[in-house]
Amino acid sequence: MGEFELIRQFFAAAHCAQAVEGVALGIGDDCALLELAAGQQLAVSTDTLVAGVHFPAVCDPSLLGQRVLAVAVSDLAAMGAEAIGFTLALTLPEVDAQWLKDFSDGLSRMAHRCRMSLIGGDTTRGPLSFTVTVFGRIPAGQALRRDGARPGDLLCVGDHLGDAAGALSLVLGERQAAQELARPLLARYWAPMPQSTLGQLLRGHASAALDISDGLLADCGHIAKASGVALEVNQQQVPVSTELQALLGRDAALQAALTGGDDYVLAFTIAPEALQRLVLPGFIHVHVIGRVLPGEGVTLRDSQGHDITPVQRGYQHFRETP
Repeated sequence: MGEFELIRQFFAAAHCAQAVEGVALGIGDDCALLELAAGQQLAVSTDTLVAGVHFPAVCDPSLLGQRVLAVAVSDLAAMGAEAIGFTLALTLPEVDAQWLKDFSDGLSRMAHRCRMSLIGGDTTRGPLSFTVTVFGRIPAGQALRRDGARPGDLLCVGDHLGDAAGALSLVLGERQAAQELARPLLARYWAPMPQSTLGQLLRGHASAALDISDGLLADCGHIAKASGVALEVNQQQVPVSTELQALLGRDAALQAALTGGDDYVLAFTIAPEALQRLVLPGFIHVHVIGRVLPGEGVTLRDSQGHDITPVQRGYQHFRETP
């Protein structure tokens, strides 16, 4: 099967390639065309996922299709943007028709959930990897950024943390668990739902925001550096699910929540009075986990106020060596 036949059969005809509002021209030409209303800005983000680094080399392609798109759309959610469309650059070691159909089905399910359309991309031969570029729209000047946190703000997260990191041992077959325990944890790994609704509600309220991909403490460091402030995290206030605690125990579950990554939950700073004004849907559970202070960096404190900040704060692809 040639490259163009592969695209036509498994992607151009897929449910995720159906036109949505804002897409004037999708798959089939040299470029896609997007339409933005007056007073809107285009939000763009690119993510690359590599087999053996971001997901197991052997896994269910349908689940993989969901994950590939979800983690990219989470960046739009972090900026408060509404999703429009995405492109997919797919590198395959070989053509497997059933694998491609299952992958396309999973991709389409997540695209439907995120209300966005596949509008283009590329295919090539090589080690399995995906590069997804997502496009969204946002009212001009209302994008959530990392550089607005101010002393006196609260530090919050949009859900409990650590489930995906805890599920990794289940994904890799290193640990077994009862279905009622494993199912919700695996869902957080394979189909993390971007917090788009929360991101859009935070426009005009939050002072800074991002999505947690490399670990709470590591990613909060990006807000602290961009804003020129210090962030203090209270360990006792970090939300951890009962399923994760049952799987790992309280201490290991907390470690996963603090440094494990792969959560794709929003972390944001907000003035106390602005948080009180927020009207949140019932499915969004915001947790206050700390505060913004003058200074720099991120500090983790225990219930007695002691500094217990770990040396390893999250995942890095390229670690600096002394």
